[in-house]
Order: sequence, then structure tokens, then C-alpha cells
Amino acid sequence: MREPDRRGDPVTHTSDHPHGDRTVTEDWQLADGCRTGDLVAFEQLYKAHGARLKSVAMNILGDAAEAEDAVQETFLKVYRSMGGFREQSSFSTWVYRILLNCCYDFRRRRARRQEQEMPDPQPEEPGQGTREIASVGPGDHPLRLALESCLARLAARQREVFVLFEVEGFKHSEISALLKISEASSKNLLYEAKQHLRRLLSESGQRVQGTA
Repeated sequence: MREPDRRGDPVTHTSDHPHGDRTVTEDWQLADGCRTGDLVAFEQLYKAHGARLKSVAMNILGDAAEAEDAVQETFLKVYRSMGGFREQSSFSTWVYRILLNCCYDFRRRRARRQEQEMPDPQPEEPGQGTREIASVGPGDHPLRLALESCLARLAARQREVFVLFEVEGFKHSEISALLKISEASSKNLLYEAKQHLRRLLSESGQRVQGTA
């Protein structure tokens, strides 16, 4: 499923690396500026990573409004927590890890709301809640809808690794740092996600190249 060159892929991302086109040195300079409360540095942080952060949040949460809120909460936490950044990982990895934690918080809040509201069961439309994940064709192509629906049925960690690797273009070494798992675990989770997707798609009568 993952093509060697994803620059023509309709999925929004800034580059195939969390740093975008920035060097590690530039990220450290940006971190230093944020640490001193330099608002220009925070503007540069948003410019460098904002679009990619939104894309990751959207693909994890499947809801545009929640994704926007998660990114805003991420930047607030970065602003408030810069004093606790110990440089044990890259600055951008630290920021993306905060984003993922915010996404987890939003999912927990959503689950609690759903438990409290206890709505009458309604049939779920194909792809509901995961509209922007893993584009495979224009419009509401049946294969696209089937893939979105199947992605929503993956275990959370499988879906995260699949989205980060296949959709966002992160490397296994970067996923390892973001999710605090080994590279071997990242590769195994991706393999399991593809196998699970292949079974689910087969059951729905669809096929996607690369999920085997």
C-alpha cells in the first residue's frame, strides 16, 4: 500500500519526517526560543508542524473538530511544559508525543460521553467517524468506504502504527520514539494491522494492494 514516493498522495502531510524540511539544529533553536517564551518561536513551531499535527490528529480521532481542539491543546501544553523538556528526545518527537497523549484524552472523553448518554443503537454508516483516513480514491469510492470502516475496527495500537506509517509516512524508528515501543513491535503491529485489514476487506469483498 505504501508507495516509494508519496508526494503525489492526496493525504495531507508536510514531509516523510516529523521534522519536515527542518534540520535537527533548527529544531533545537526553535525549542530554545519556545523555552524562553518567544512568541515568534511558537509561530515558527506552528508553521513547521501545524499541518502535520492536524493530519495525525485527524487520522487518529476521525473527527475534524476534535482534531483541531487536540492540536490547540497540544500547543498550550507545549507552552506550559517547556520547562520540563529535558532534551532526552528530539523536540519534534516530544511535541508529537504530546499530541498523541491529547488524542488519547479526547478518545477517553468521547467514550465517557457515550457511556453517559447511552443512545439507542443506530446502524453505523460505512466509514462513519473516520472520513479522512487513508485516501484510496476520489469521492465515496466503495473501496475507500470499506477501508475506512475496517480501519475503525482495528485495535487502537494497530491503527495508530498503520496510520503513522502508511498514511503519515513516519519511519519505524520515529514511531518507536513516539509510541514508546520497540522498532520490532512497530513492525509487528503494522504486519498485524495489514493482516487484519486483509481479512476484514476480504469479508467485505474488497481488496487493497499492499494489505497482504
